[in-house]
Amino acid sequence: MGDAFGPVPRSSFLRYWSASAISSFGSPVTAVAMPVLVVQFLGASPFEVGVVNAAQFAPYAVLGLIAGVYTDRWRRKPVLVWASVGRALCLGAIPVLWLVGQLQIWMLVLALLSFGTFSVFGFAATQSLLPRLVPRVRLVAANARLDQADAAAQTLGPAIGGGLVGLLGAPAVIVIDAISYLVDAALNASIRVDEPQPDSRTRNLRREIRDGLGWTYRHRTLGPLAVSTHMWFLANGAALTVLSLLALRSLGFTAFAFGMLLTVFGIASLLGASIAPWSGDRIGSGRVIILARIAFPIAWVIVTLAPATGVGHGFLFVALALQGLAAGVENSNDMGLWQALTPDELLGRANATRRSVNRTMAALGALVGGLCVGLIGERLTLIGVIVAFAAAAVIAASSPLRGTTGNA
Repeated sequence: MGDAFGPVPRSSFLRYWSASAISSFGSPVTAVAMPVLVVQFLGASPFEVGVVNAAQFAPYAVLGLIAGVYTDRWRRKPVLVWASVGRALCLGAIPVLWLVGQLQIWMLVLALLSFGTFSVFGFAATQSLLPRLVPRVRLVAANARLDQADAAAQTLGPAIGGGLVGLLGAPAVIVIDAISYLVDAALNASIRVDEPQPDSRTRNLRREIRDGLGWTYRHRTLGPLAVSTHMWFLANGAALTVLSLLALRSLGFTAFAFGMLLTVFGIASLLGASIAPWSGDRIGSGRVIILARIAFPIAWVIVTLAPATGVGHGFLFVALALQGLAAGVENSNDMGLWQALTPDELLGRANATRRSVNRTMAALGALVGGLCVGLIGERLTLIGVIVAFAAAAVIAASSPLRGTTGNA
């Protein structure tokens, strides 16, 4: 397997894929454990739930653009390895603090802020390394493989996580995610990839940031896609905050039932990721993204209409299935489009710029969502979520995306 950068052993992509799959398995376990830890173990208020949800995303607002510059300056494999080690240590601190009886909301927030800091560099590196492992014409398919592994992990992880939370308690379960990041680091360290020696010439940080911003927002196709995605993350940040409160408090979900809800999301995501390359080839990556963006507000209309009875549980499962299907089919087409259209020397900055704003918007959405639930209640907050998702769909549909493929 090789491309314009020279031959790359097929085993390198396999190790890269395996590292991603293993760390992805731990993440949905934490996705179940963390809300249970915050809502039930620590008795957080709605605003505190929003703060915790925002904490891991906040570093993107401060470090995202800088991380992109240094990801383009440095070799990406070492960045990816050390970012995974750092995330393992941050998550591992949470059960240790609980074990000694010292875990408090502010400590959890600090741990997640540190986790987010390592993630800023890790995600910039991982998205920028992939085009050196596969030919650019195969990026949608490669991203779909990664998405399939992630969706499969999300399918099994929440169910297992919900059961383990009930058996061992939420703090202990987070250890699984910490260990997965250590395995991730070891596998990525063994990858063989041809990365050029970093340019030792004096560089200008501001100019490099400006170049990354210019490519991200002035591009005829990628600019509107970036703005639509930012709006999507704002809506999704608020939506996930409301979802945990609605499911665990208003509708009385148990930890296992909440895990099963996320399992349904994972199954649907797996299905979406499986048909993503076919759908991109069939109608074009741009049209796939637009159709997926239209599906998201529909999913949250279903959540909003969920009655406070047992039937409401079914509404949430249907909504999360639709959300998962849309996310699965969209993501690899979205990533393939960015990786195909962006020059290698700008990939780190383009990826980090976009992710920086995305995660900032997610943090803002989580904070606003938690605040609004406390002030106006869950249902009215969900109406605002629907409007934001709809705005993201309109921006995408009004752009040149509909005529764009992932092999551009």
